[in-house]
Amino acid sequence: MEARVGVSSHGGVVDGGGGAATRKLLHRHHSRPQQKDPPPISQIGTMPQLLAGGVAGAFSKTCTAPLSRITILFQVQGMHSDVAVLSKPSMWREALRIINEEGFRAFWKGNLVTIAHRLPYSSVNFYAYERYISILKSIPGLDGHGGNVSADILVHFMGGGLSGITAASATYPLDLVRTRLAAQRNAIYYQGIWHAVRTICRDEGFFGLYKGLGATLLGVGPSIAISFSVYETLRSYWHSQRPNDSTVVVSLACGSLSGIASSTATFPLDLVRRRMQLEGVAGRARVYNTGLLGTFRYIIRAEGLRGLYRGIMPEYYKVVPGVGIVFMTYETLKKLLSHGLINS
Repeated sequence: MEARVGVSSHGGVVDGGGGAATRKLLHRHHSRPQQKDPPPISQIGTMPQLLAGGVAGAFSKTCTAPLSRITILFQVQGMHSDVAVLSKPSMWREALRIINEEGFRAFWKGNLVTIAHRLPYSSVNFYAYERYISILKSIPGLDGHGGNVSADILVHFMGGGLSGITAASATYPLDLVRTRLAAQRNAIYYQGIWHAVRTICRDEGFFGLYKGLGATLLGVGPSIAISFSVYETLRSYWHSQRPNDSTVVVSLACGSLSGIASSTATFPLDLVRRRMQLEGVAGRARVYNTGLLGTFRYIIRAEGLRGLYRGIMPEYYKVVPGVGIVFMTYETLKKLLSHGLINS
């Protein structure tokens, strides 16, 4: 699933797709006293943290937008086309087609709404995460008393999952609009964000803005579980074998690998979500009329199991730079904001 970045109260980056693991990614960089790392940066407050996380997420999305758009275009191939005549997806061929037919700027179609999605998603994710953690820790057995590590992991895992679901639900219309703008090729039906929202409400009703939400919410839990378990397992093994390695390098490597594992497991749900988001666009006939499971069966019957992974290669290619850009941008902004607040 797409990574959606926010900020935790510990100063860590929050990834809505793999939230529990990534939430600890930056926090561990500041909290391992046995490593000879620079002293931790002073706390900069909630709003600057949200700003830093939102800007870092938006910048990362902007840098990887060409790969994201190619992924979406591949995912929706076969939806309104004869599958028998579809060629094997080629990133370079599709990139050349975009440049020749739509121009270089077309790689960033839908990116403005992605940026608009960052701060509200981060804010909702942050606020919901803190509230859910507070509620969960009030439950006997999950309050953390007695040094129960398993209970603490469960609390953060559940808090991350619930906050991801809440944030995804609250900001889902922006995600749907982004998909529709990015999926447009030469024929332009939606002129921009607000035009798209008005047109969808007019043509499909208010709930047209929530097409594919079920697939999104269904993927949040598995995505977080996989990211969390893979990240923690790899990080623990790495430190047991090479305890003196930089925590930045370990976090980036383990975060990237956990993102690849999560993307592999949840990509079919993401593909189904994209196709359901595009149902009824520009007055086209509906393709999938049997719900989530029916859509899976339709795609497998028409395109085979490989059809569920159409477009996964550009998704893989953007994981490593995406994690790295978020990490480095967030850390840089925290330093700048911290020094600015201290100097003022």
